[in-house]
Amino acid sequence: MKKIQLRSGAEVPAIGLGTWKSAPGKVKDAVEIALKAGYQHIDCAAVYQNEKEVGEAFANTFNEDTIKREDVWVTSKLWNTAHKKEDVIPALKQTLSDLQLDYLDLYLMHWPVAFKPDLKGFPESDDDFLSLEEVPIIETWEAMLEAKKQGLVKHVGVSNFSIKKLKDLMSKTDDVPEMNQVELHPYLHQNELLEFCKNNQIALTAYSPLGSSDRTKEMKAENEPSLLDNDVVKKIAEKRDATVAQVLIKWSVERGTAVIPKSTNPGRIKENLASEKIALTQEDHEALKTLDKHFRYVNGKFFETSDGKYSNIYDE
Repeated sequence: MKKIQLRSGAEVPAIGLGTWKSAPGKVKDAVEIALKAGYQHIDCAAVYQNEKEVGEAFANTFNEDTIKREDVWVTSKLWNTAHKKEDVIPALKQTLSDLQLDYLDLYLMHWPVAFKPDLKGFPESDDDFLSLEEVPIIETWEAMLEAKKQGLVKHVGVSNFSIKKLKDLMSKTDDVPEMNQVELHPYLHQNELLEFCKNNQIALTAYSPLGSSDRTKEMKAENEPSLLDNDVVKKIAEKRDATVAQVLIKWSVERGTAVIPKSTNPGRIKENLASEKIALTQEDHEALKTLDKHFRYVNGKFFETSDGKYSNIYDE
């Protein structure tokens, strides 16, 4: 499998299994099936509320001795309630306990947004947020670097960071994020961000590569476009004797990013990994370029506050 190289020289398997929205009772089997099918990259997060079940899958798989822990890249993410420096390592240790692991390969700051530590669920008022003056990103970042020094994580990075936010963080630390996980797909190319990260040796991971059609109703826009039903993508899939999902996954890989499609369907899990066997032509990429409309499935509006603490999360 193709791998994405980090600045440190470490290599991330390009295709991983995402676990966002994977339902309890299904995610354990999905992870076990994925690992046995050849996946070497599993993407998790505390806020997905399924890490204990993912941990059961890891324990079952790694105890069989056919797949070793060190051969699987495991990513998780720090949730917004644990941005204070004293809360970062305890949150990480909880994730490690849930995942039944001694270390993470990669730990990401999930959002450049801070919540009050005692918040359960998502904010219901502006008072549930902490401003970035109260909890600066650099404070959270330095605590994550401390976790790395302690050997709890091998690599650290961020998620949902714009060029502006990356530049701001980079101006305050010599330890630049090794990874930025963001939404990427043919409706959202983000070429400037891709180029900036490439020039600064920050790897990118693409989330929602298939359009996240299983998001909650509250997260969906009216009449939002479907990637899986797009005629251009369908035509390419037919020419390449591939599924539409395989074309979308391969598009990300050929752009030099990692990609984490989510599925709990055994057949689709295997099909998604098999996308590494197809090849897109320059003509295919030119056709897919025409689809870029800077459309976000995860628009970040749920983090905007009326008191000015947070607005325009992506700096657009």
